[in-house]
Amino acid sequence: MQLKWIEDLLAIEQTRSFSRASELRFVTQSALSRRVKSLEDWVGVELVDRGTYPVELTPAGRRFCEQSKESVGALTELRSELRQEARMPGRSIQITAGHTLSLTFLPKWLKQFHQQTGDFNARVVAANVHDAVVALAEGSCDLMIGYHHPLVPILLDRDKFVSLTLGHEDFIPVSAPDDRGKPLFSLPGSPDAPLPYLAYTATTFMGRVVEMILNSSDTPYHLRSCYETDMAMLLMKMVVERYGIAWLPVSAVSGEIEAGRLVRAGGEEWSVPLEIRSYRAISNTNPTMQDLWASLDTTVSVAFPDDEHDHVSKQGG
Repeated sequence: MQLKWIEDLLAIEQTRSFSRASELRFVTQSALSRRVKSLEDWVGVELVDRGTYPVELTPAGRRFCEQSKESVGALTELRSELRQEARMPGRSIQITAGHTLSLTFLPKWLKQFHQQTGDFNARVVAANVHDAVVALAEGSCDLMIGYHHPLVPILLDRDKFVSLTLGHEDFIPVSAPDDRGKPLFSLPGSPDAPLPYLAYTATTFMGRVVEMILNSSDTPYHLRSCYETDMAMLLMKMVVERYGIAWLPVSAVSGEIEAGRLVRAGGEEWSVPLEIRSYRAISNTNPTMQDLWASLDTTVSVAFPDDEHDHVSKQGG
């Protein structure tokens, strides 16, 4: 039995919907269903009444959830305490960041704030969106840094978490160039020659952003999915090796574009701007984090006019 199976069932109890629960858990609906079935097999009884709408738990499911909440809460609290004891010494902060941002944005950002707030120790963990959200929600990190788009929101309780916008960058389609420096694969493709498409897995944040771009396109597109991963930097390497087209943050590909190894594979209509956001728990009392957050707030205030600052920098998660 796995703890995440219980958390899946608790999400179903909360939302009364498999589809909504799968969004909260950052997995596909089919994967969530399989995990709940695995939990039912372990318990030995049905926990979800699949014949009702909205979804209802069985009496056994309600009893199991009632008991599980205390157990999961106690284990989570114990884990938080143990991790707190293992924190880095002195002024320190624990950051969970998206894989791409941990390589492109975070090193320069940390250097900037070392200069502004003085020396502090930082432990950085690179993670996907689901694991990063879980780390923040469970108190395993002080800050979570990730991308944001209003149509692909990260679901965090606004009463418990706040966010600051740290910057912006474009999310663009790229291809290796041909001998003339033109894209080897260029959107929108054609029915006779669909473009080889290097995709993110469906449940990743960037995969959902690409889906949003394609679904909102007024131009018919023709793609042939030939590779899938949850790692943007791996997709970038595949594009450089001429395997196909992929969408990537500008920061991940700027060096390759300057070197002529990559080019844009479509016009502005195929790109979207992304925010880079930092999230924290309102209840977090780490003084190093609070000093850093205050410095961040001041920096954002300088970077944006007052009306924009109120809108973008102090939103709940």
